[in-house]
Amino acid sequence: MSSPPRAETFPANTPAASQIFVTALSQGPLTRLELARRAGLSPAAVTKAVRPLIEAGYLVESADEEARPALGRPAGLVRVDGGRALFIGIKVTGDEVIGVLTDLRCRVLLARRLPLADRTPQAALATLAGLTQELLAEADGLGVHVVGAGVAVSGDVDRAGGMVRYSPFLEWREVPLAELAAMTTGLPVTVDNDVRALTVAEQWFGAGVGLSDFALVTVGAGIGCGLVVHGRVVAGAHGVAGEIGHVTIDPAGPLCHCGNRGCVEAIAGDAAIVDRVRAATGAEVADAAQAAALAHEGDAGAQEAYARAGEAIGRGIATVANLLGPERVIISGEGLAAYDLFAEQIRDAFAASAFGSAAECDVQTRPLPFEEWARGAAATAIQSYIGSGPHQ
Repeated sequence: MSSPPRAETFPANTPAASQIFVTALSQGPLTRLELARRAGLSPAAVTKAVRPLIEAGYLVESADEEARPALGRPAGLVRVDGGRALFIGIKVTGDEVIGVLTDLRCRVLLARRLPLADRTPQAALATLAGLTQELLAEADGLGVHVVGAGVAVSGDVDRAGGMVRYSPFLEWREVPLAELAAMTTGLPVTVDNDVRALTVAEQWFGAGVGLSDFALVTVGAGIGCGLVVHGRVVAGAHGVAGEIGHVTIDPAGPLCHCGNRGCVEAIAGDAAIVDRVRAATGAEVADAAQAAALAHEGDAGAQEAYARAGEAIGRGIATVANLLGPERVIISGEGLAAYDLFAEQIRDAFAASAFGSAAECDVQTRPLPFEEWARGAAATAIQSYIGSGPHQ
């Protein structure tokens, strides 16, 4: 018997309480004084906020023996009890559905994958529901309820409405995925763009923790970008903020599926690289892995394709740095498997195109498996549950 959804309201019923909880979740354990400092609140506000959270079992306070003062009791550390609630995260790709079960601190407890032979919304929903049931059955054995699920999909996604407006890789248009997934799984469901979901995970639990402004750039089948500005993930008025994959780098360049020419994605996406390697070498290159293998073997045409891709990515990242001035740009995605083939070109193009102090932006690479994208979906579910989402 699978775990039923738990009808429970998160007890942080004020913005201050939610802010305190998120700070403890992403940066804890912390003393109350440090919580107050990082959240920009008074110690009295912290005391008021943590009381119901401790009583409900979401926060735990214990002595910090390492910080024992010369006299008196040791300082108390406030931390989130990750085992208080469980969440499911689902990443839908073109050929499979990846699911993870996480705790409240977004630590992956187990992961599952199911093939997706049919990309239609109906077939994908059936696969998603089957995978969710598997994860719910596993959660039963842990004795903790699953209280929410997140689904991450590529393309134009309206999180507030739970609608996939357009996903080119899945060929979906106007799919009310949150409503349909909630009906098939019995759980509250948050649906978001996969790159934004991964950005939430990086902001709260990864390389963006503690940063007010950063960008996450993903390379692979597409070129995506998630933006955090003044501590908030930015979707924009129409939900497509950060689409550096469709920044024009070469107006006379190859045609992009968006209808324009010379977009970063039309030059640096996996399909674009494979096409260019085929044209340059005459070889029957089936996929990005074979294209990278040719380049690693020293084929000049294949190496040139990756060099051009690196230049496009570097210029795209510089555009983000010039416009927003982030503290850090994190490069991730499945395309990092070939990162050594274009790393130098990314760095050189970024340095040449970044203006002034924007060039001082910390550019990091962070290889992440697809399970991490599913974890990003779980992070959006956690965010919705505790009332700290972009539309809360």
